[in-house]
Amino acid sequence: MAIKMLLFDFRESEKEFFKTYDSEIFDITFFKESLNDETVKNLTSEQLEQTYAISVFINSEVTQNVINSFKNLRIISTRSTGIDHINHKAAVEKNIDIINVENYGAKSVAQYTMGLMIALVRNILPASNYLLKKDRQCSSYIGRDISKLTLGVVGTGAIGAGLCKLAVAFGMNVLAYDINKKRELENLLDVKYTNIEELLSHSDIVSLHLPYTGDNYHMFSQKQFALMKNCSYFINTSRGELVDIFALDEAIRNKKIKGAALDVVTCEEAAFKCNQFSKKLKTDLKCMKEVEIINKLAQFPNVIITPHIAYETQDAVNYLLEMSFRGILDSIKGGSTYKMF
Repeated sequence: MAIKMLLFDFRESEKEFFKTYDSEIFDITFFKESLNDETVKNLTSEQLEQTYAISVFINSEVTQNVINSFKNLRIISTRSTGIDHINHKAAVEKNIDIINVENYGAKSVAQYTMGLMIALVRNILPASNYLLKKDRQCSSYIGRDISKLTLGVVGTGAIGAGLCKLAVAFGMNVLAYDINKKRELENLLDVKYTNIEELLSHSDIVSLHLPYTGDNYHMFSQKQFALMKNCSYFINTSRGELVDIFALDEAIRNKKIKGAALDVVTCEEAAFKCNQFSKKLKTDLKCMKEVEIINKLAQFPNVIITPHIAYETQDAVNYLLEMSFRGILDSIKGGSTYKMF
């Protein structure tokens, strides 16, 4: 008998994988909607009773109420590395395995970050938008040669290390900050590890690549932006919670830093998901204020904001799904290779 599984947050980019995916093990029902306290009410009694595994993305909120709504759930698989959108305490209490995917899209995110870096430093977006204007005013789009710049990489996990390698290939000087140093970066690529204060004050570009742990909420705020060079750029393709968007807005407006590129923000559902926009605003005043700031920031020629797509290449998406199913099968067989809890 096939194992009943519900897959939420189903996106267009994931359809390609399922064109060739053939498994007699799973009976999968797909939902474009995220799973949360509201959408769980739309599931049938049969689905709540018979579902063995669910697969979600970071847009879902797997609360205690959601977990308790399922009667025989044994696996929660998240198609992400982070699991802070899942109430793992409630899952553990019900003996439910939580499975994630480590290091997915590492190359994709590193390459995308490099692209944002070049777009910022070379003023590519404002130069392109210039041609769309009817009333074209003469402007200068002079940039910098990135091989003359110093890159500060905060966090040298798989993505940060990948960015270091790309930056060195472009001839950049690279500073790094991480509690766990990678000796191969130091020895083979001449990356210099330093403290966060020195990195911020000496880097022309600062790129953030840390996981969100809760303890590092708003680790980039007024104090950190004040330490950066007036001519420097800030890039975040990791987690929106790490950055105080109001402090960043102030730094941009006061010309404390020269520009910024963000692929992530705190209130992504409200900022990026139009079909959930009004619903989110009704319940979260802080998100409404953040979305207002994000929309205003996006109007600046020296700011680039994209809707959390750094990881999204077809190669990375296919890998993510493949590893998700591998982890679920491992859990079914009693394994623990892919388990977080």
